[in-house]
Amino acid sequence: MAEEHIILKNIHKGFHRNEDTPTIALDDVTLTIKKGEFVSLLGPSGCGKSTLLNIIAGLEKESSGSLLVNDRPIKGPGNDRIVVFQESGLFPWMSVLDNVMYGLLIKKVPKEEANKRAMDWLQKVHLGKFANSMPHELSGGMKQRVAIARALVMDPEILLMDEPFAALDEQTRMVLHKELEKIWRETGKTIIFVTHNIREAVVLSDRIVLMKTRPGGIKNIFPVQAARPRISSDSLLIHLENRILTELEQEMEKVLKEELGSDYALKTDHLRVDPHSNMGSDI
Repeated sequence: MAEEHIILKNIHKGFHRNEDTPTIALDDVTLTIKKGEFVSLLGPSGCGKSTLLNIIAGLEKESSGSLLVNDRPIKGPGNDRIVVFQESGLFPWMSVLDNVMYGLLIKKVPKEEANKRAMDWLQKVHLGKFANSMPHELSGGMKQRVAIARALVMDPEILLMDEPFAALDEQTRMVLHKELEKIWRETGKTIIFVTHNIREAVVLSDRIVLMKTRPGGIKNIFPVQAARPRISSDSLLIHLENRILTELEQEMEKVLKEELGSDYALKTDHLRVDPHSNMGSDI
């Protein structure tokens, strides 16, 4: 049985923006993630997905509750947890190779070793020929592959991904899904992946954590039991997408009611969307 890698218990997070009642981003989130598991966090905008990811990363502190990684409490960022954001965040004045090497050099890894490790990862994401290119010369998908290489060259135990493919076209996303799954299978990293895209979550994940609208919490957890490698036309995956979509629509309706107030007059049937769209990402 896989060991428990991340344990979140009764996580609560409130933001005090002024003297009024604080905004509750997360309320009573309890979740255990096993070592080497690929878990997606899915839900409407404002449900606390990115906040939860940032707490695990150590970039934000929970207001109450406990978070353990390898049975140790998290007190801040660490090299065992690296984040890949929606924007690649590459340094525009550095070459691709220098961007990937940067974290290693900060950690005082000898330059020759850092160069070798960076080149190894650029080869793994099929960008070895672009080592000396500048970021502005790359496509969006290539930039994200550099960002993934920059994260994984640090050899973290946990890879935290905050909508890393949201800004990319569908064909590029499909290619990167396959590359990410291959990397995950080869490295055995624990991956927590934030997305609005049901199809993306179903194709990539071992489990999908569906979060409810603010105050954010866990509405349901869906295991994905289809064999890998997966194809989106698999009837099991399509059935799972529809189950998730039905529950997600309920949360989207709550968001709309809150946004529109007395003007709300939308029926549930009008919420039907394509499950591989970024549902709720613009709300």
